[in-house]
Amino acid sequence: MNSRLAPRAAAGIAALAVTGAALAACSPATSEGSADAAGMIPVVQLGDFGGGSNPQVNYNPFSANRLGVIWGIYDTLMTTNGYDCSETPELATEYEWVTPSELHLTLRENVTWNDGEPFTAEDVAYTFGIINDNAALDLTGLGAHLESAEAVGENEAVLTFDAPSVADTPKILATSIVPEHVWSQQEDPVTYTAEEAVGTGMFTVKSFTPQRVSMQKNPDYWDADKVKVQEVRFVKDGEAQINQLNLAKGMYDAQYMYVPDIEDTYVKADPDHHGYWFAPGSPISLLMNNAKAPFDDLAFRAAIMHGIDKETLVKRAGEGYTTVASQTSLVVPGMDSWLDPSIADKGVIPFDAQKADELLTAAGYATDSDGRRLGKDGEPLAFTFITPQGWDDWTRAANEVVRSFEDLGIEVTLNTPEFQTFEVDRRQGNYDLLFGVRGGTCSMFQNFNEPLHSDNTAPIGKDATTNESRFSDPAVDALLDQLRNAKTPEEQKPIVVELQKAMIEKVPFVPLWYGARWFEYNTARVDGWPTEDDPYAAASDNTIIFKRLAPADGE
Repeated sequence: MNSRLAPRAAAGIAALAVTGAALAACSPATSEGSADAAGMIPVVQLGDFGGGSNPQVNYNPFSANRLGVIWGIYDTLMTTNGYDCSETPELATEYEWVTPSELHLTLRENVTWNDGEPFTAEDVAYTFGIINDNAALDLTGLGAHLESAEAVGENEAVLTFDAPSVADTPKILATSIVPEHVWSQQEDPVTYTAEEAVGTGMFTVKSFTPQRVSMQKNPDYWDADKVKVQEVRFVKDGEAQINQLNLAKGMYDAQYMYVPDIEDTYVKADPDHHGYWFAPGSPISLLMNNAKAPFDDLAFRAAIMHGIDKETLVKRAGEGYTTVASQTSLVVPGMDSWLDPSIADKGVIPFDAQKADELLTAAGYATDSDGRRLGKDGEPLAFTFITPQGWDDWTRAANEVVRSFEDLGIEVTLNTPEFQTFEVDRRQGNYDLLFGVRGGTCSMFQNFNEPLHSDNTAPIGKDATTNESRFSDPAVDALLDQLRNAKTPEEQKPIVVELQKAMIEKVPFVPLWYGARWFEYNTARVDGWPTEDDPYAAASDNTIIFKRLAPADGE
């Protein structure tokens, strides 16, 4: 429930007044960004590096307090492209699920740690072993079913689970691999902060202060020829307005933040070099409480699916930064390869108030002489919509949904309780209508299982784990049980197609819009960023992106 339409709007940067001293204290350096004689980029300047308001050195990739620069220090087994879900080999060159609970990994040869020691399969076995042995290091829940991790050769490792775990493939591949020869010497891997930062990744740590972290290229990186960046600098974020001003002045080569009125405040400052790509992320959906009438009536839910004006919602509430979501629950176009080609318009259901009215009337929800929509008991329909207090973007979107219901003759009252109250009501089903966020990951099982499987819901008054709409359908459960055991994408796709059809035909909930992935880039010094026209990776896929960056043309 953390994806949002847009963070609460800050004041426009055009109206911002800051002192020169304040700017000097917060501005990143930029003059070293031009290409050097060897065709390298001397410095790429990015934004925040995590660690909270007072960051400390912590390069333990399994620590909740780790710094956000670990992607440059450690390699994972493979990088799963966050945009199209394709996989790029890193320390693993191949993998195979021999059974739904046994994974064989083939590891890259001739890789060394940045202290000169060789990387082996024992490092992989050790890494998964400490995750399994220390619950505090298990940030993704892999240890729940991991039975063993073994090196079976110089470059082969086997992970064995006590239950089908194919659905966890993205989590397994994304695990940072740490060196056994360093970590096994530590007293407690949970509290270890890994100040030595020994990894196999493309960068090593150059310097750290609470305000700035620098990483330099690892000359011994196994794919070093593709890395044209000598140094990456991260600067601690300051006030949002100052960050926006620095962005407009071209002080960042890339940033990842919400910017109001971005065409005027950022692009116009340097239209030849400033760009942005707010790729679609997880869908935000209208949840109708399936455990209550009339939402337990498929005909009613289907009518509402057609009766919500999503285009207007995106335009008015989303500043045009987002797009209407597919009813399939897939994030398109990035997940087009999973899409059932027989589904029109990629599953985006057009707004059709007349059709919604006809469907409601045919289903027994007629209107009275005053235009009020009546329930099957003859009483006017009236619902409550809840959204967390202070989530202004969601409140704006909720108002658009309320307007669509009112146009169908249905009264809806919008309430904005405190977040804690909202969360309890969401989990326990004490609501009629609300927004929910599920899906958008590269695990198709997770995307569909969490919001649809009846094992994940509960009666009203009890906590539902992930199926808060309280949808339940034996045929859908059976499909999800099949998907849990499908070992390859080829086995998974026919099942995912059937689940897409279920989303459209059974309307468990209504995806409305995609959360935006904020990303601004500057090509004055650096070329090769992913863009809407060249969406080769998600903006967060640094290990893919930093092998595509090159000095800007003409420099």
